[in-house]
Amino acid sequence: MSQAMLTVKQAGPLALIQDTGRFGVGHLGVTQGGAADWISFRWANWLLGNAPDSAALEIVMGGNLTLVATTEVRLALTGADLGATIDGQPLATNTSFLLRPGQTLIFSQPRRGLRAYLAFPGGLDAPTILGSRACTAREQIGGLHDDGRPLQTGDQLTWQGNSPSERSLPEGTAPAMPEKSCQLSMVLGSQASHFAGRSLYNAFNQPWTVDNRADRMGIRLTGQPLHCKLGGIISEGIPLGAVQIPPDGQPIILMNDRQTIGGYPRLGALTPMACALLAQCLPGTEVRLRPISASQAQIAYRKQYALFKY
Repeated sequence: MSQAMLTVKQAGPLALIQDTGRFGVGHLGVTQGGAADWISFRWANWLLGNAPDSAALEIVMGGNLTLVATTEVRLALTGADLGATIDGQPLATNTSFLLRPGQTLIFSQPRRGLRAYLAFPGGLDAPTILGSRACTAREQIGGLHDDGRPLQTGDQLTWQGNSPSERSLPEGTAPAMPEKSCQLSMVLGSQASHFAGRSLYNAFNQPWTVDNRADRMGIRLTGQPLHCKLGGIISEGIPLGAVQIPPDGQPIILMNDRQTIGGYPRLGALTPMACALLAQCLPGTEVRLRPISASQAQIAYRKQYALFKY
């Protein structure tokens, strides 16, 4: 039987319980959700020998999220460097570590990247709703109390397994964190032919800037506007990474908590790896879009999955 073992002494701005997300429920208007940087999330669970879909914490920005242990436990931390410390001592990312009774784990602010992932033995305890524990604030489902809320001060975290043996990431597999600029691969969609030639050139030959209007639903890029001859279209299903072009011509990349349908023209969609990288981009980061074929995207995706061997 689970016992409360980690207490939230101070809640940060956005610490969410996430897993791989909800699938097969789009017809109900329920979004996918799940870890935005799925690569870092998978490695966090890998470090503890967890099942790949085990629930973990997605910690955005840090914001002095403070967790206090009541028992010894081995946790794993991957993704962004949010200045994590244990009793004031720096904690490295992409590693597993012991947290002992009475010790305090604090996440301060981003140094590199935006989202850190904290995995627990066997995965965090939380209600399973529509096949997932993923927290979706907009729909008010999932999370610790099935209300879609991030962690609150006083919440107690429990998990499902025992402390595992220590593991280290294979050399060269640590998740990439963007710095001042990065490149995002995307697959062109059928509506790309309706964009003016100059707009297609500008889409891939200018730097875009990650706007501060960014969340788990979508991330806006700013740059020279793109123009589509279609205007509005009949609403249709939207995949992860869809690159929508609204009337102002500034692309919106739709992320895990996106709406299930939309009526703006789409230039294409980012690859899953590009979505994970974009999820780690702070506002102001410069990005460039790189067109690749669907077969190239599939090959890259399979190579990434092949790294998660147990």
